Amino acid sequence: MSYHLHRRKFLLYGASALGSSLLLKACGAQPTTESETTVAETADGLTVEDIKAVGKLRVGLEAAYPPFALREGSEIIGYDIDLGNLMAEALGVEFEPIDTPWSGVIPSLYGKKFDLIFGSMSYTAERVEKVAFSIPYTEASQAALIRTEDAGAITTVEDLSGKVLGIKLGSPGETLAPKVEEMLKTAKGEGFAEIKVYDDHPAAYLSLGQGKVDAVFNTISTLSIVLRDQPGKFTIVKGLGSDNWAGIAARQEDVALIDFVDSELRRLKDNGTLYELQEKWFGFTMDLVDKKPAVDNGELVFVDA
Repeated sequence: MSYHLHRRKFLLYGASALGSSLLLKACGAQPTTESETTVAETADGLTVEDIKAVGKLRVGLEAAYPPFALREGSEIIGYDIDLGNLMAEALGVEFEPIDTPWSGVIPSLYGKKFDLIFGSMSYTAERVEKVAFSIPYTEASQAALIRTEDAGAITTVEDLSGKVLGIKLGSPGETLAPKVEEMLKTAKGEGFAEIKVYDDHPAAYLSLGQGKVDAVFNTISTLSIVLRDQPGKFTIVKGLGSDNWAGIAARQEDVALIDFVDSELRRLKDNGTLYELQEKWFGFTMDLVDKKPAVDNGELVFVDA
């Protein structure tokens, strides 16, 4: 097995354009890169009353991750934008999304550039030790995208033995790939024929369509957009690793703010609004557990919220 790094610019992908030029705009509001308003927080951490006093719910996310945040003409839309507006409305404040490179989103949170992280931050043991997480608001389980013509030959994860895998640099799929390879070697006697690493998922999808790779790892929620925008071209194979979800994150001291987020997510689940947003943006509803991530002996576990 060999690794190859493909350095590519973002490629436009169907109606869900992904690219470095994607900026942020909240349902008609002009995008901002940094809030000019500073929230004065108490010694015990940021509270809901602090947010109300400022009049803004400031959220960090990367505006290049459909369907969570994407540009449509001059407007930025997405699951995160709709959800953020609902939470801000419940507080009686303005929703202010702040476009932030994903690699620096946690340092920017602690630098007080914003007060919450959206953007489908999947639970990991490392992140649990850095931020305070809400209960899940989206699925983050991995799946393999394959060509529809290969659906008869690749029906399970084990069928990826001897195949060429495409993954994005720094993604959960890159972390998962060695574990899947070890499983393939144990079960089938052979891992991947090759793992090709790309700068972004659209480049990997393009290679898949061109026959240069046989599968691409990504989250089920994100792959649903690929299936929607190129109907009949691809399909997915589930069962990669264990189930996982993504939550909304805050600074560890901002317990009261995360409590508010949890209560809002439960309210929106109970009245069906969250599932309506999922149908709108993903085309299906998700099974979201009412649990929170924790670390036990270095391993990620889920406990009752």
